[in-house]
Amino acid sequence: MLPLLYQYFDINLLSYITVRAGIGFIIAFGLTLIIYPRYIAWAIAKKANQPISKYVPGHNSKRHTPTMGGAIFLLATVIAVLVSADMTNPYIVTGLVAIIGFGLIGLKDDLGKVLSGNNLEGLTPKAKLRLQLLVGTLVIAMLLYAGFPTTLYVPFVKTPLFDMGYLAIPFWILLFLATSNAVNLTDGLDGLAAVPSVIALGTLGIVVYATGHAIISDYLLIPNIKGVGETTIIAASFTGALLGFLWYNCHPAELFMGDTGSLSIGGVLAYLAILCKSEILLILIGFVFLIETLSVIIQVASFKLRGKRVFLMSPLHHHFELKKWAENKIIVRFWMIALIANVLALITFKFR
Repeated sequence: MLPLLYQYFDINLLSYITVRAGIGFIIAFGLTLIIYPRYIAWAIAKKANQPISKYVPGHNSKRHTPTMGGAIFLLATVIAVLVSADMTNPYIVTGLVAIIGFGLIGLKDDLGKVLSGNNLEGLTPKAKLRLQLLVGTLVIAMLLYAGFPTTLYVPFVKTPLFDMGYLAIPFWILLFLATSNAVNLTDGLDGLAAVPSVIALGTLGIVVYATGHAIISDYLLIPNIKGVGETTIIAASFTGALLGFLWYNCHPAELFMGDTGSLSIGGVLAYLAILCKSEILLILIGFVFLIETLSVIIQVASFKLRGKRVFLMSPLHHHFELKKWAENKIIVRFWMIALIANVLALITFKFR
């Protein structure tokens, strides 16, 4: 079965993944630009605003900003993928399950907060973790059913370290949990999570394309996995949708993505990293998300063990807010760090 585009437009050019990835990007970007003004007006009328924690410094002015914007860019991504990608490819279907599954968890959490008007309502941490575990397990089961290899690769080494076998299951589940929650923690300032996500998706899109391409993968000495290259369309479509979201989320934000968006972004980043055997390299690809998460872990551990805080507040972006850095300065500097880390991640592929 050929992609939907190819069925209606019998043009040989549409058989190329790169062309369909570009079309997916444009469709997703265009849909978000069209839908968001209507969604923002509806959300304002319904008072679907982002509840602001009383502990977050200087964010009270954002209490009337609509949330759950992630639902729109997820919808745009799914439509773009359905139109542009080969839906008989198991990695495309599994990717959509990851996007929708993690998005629904976030949506349930967001609805609880919005309806109660309290940032502490919604899903409990344990309930959220259980649902993430469920979706992650489902995605992994689908991958294994499709015959996806369980070998583990690390940067700078051209051959796999070993075959993880069934140990791949807990390892990949941990990756899904860690990445989805890391993006969620980072989503605290206007555009702070969106741009590093776009950069990471760009990097992973390049790598999954290379992984599915016999000649390029052989040249770069990376594993060649048949069918994985098609997921470049997921990366491109999600990137287009996120850029459309950023059009309205850049400072000062007209809406927020909410957990609906952040959990799904983390889920798809973990999924793509698994597909291109870059689980370890995700440390660099998602470096901003990593340091934000580490700041929370360090803060909690230090306070429990020493009774002292390392940072003025965690996650890390709040520390800089309390140091009186302007919001734009924090955001742009984090973007720069994300870009540099991803350039370094891509460079590692030439050292194998």
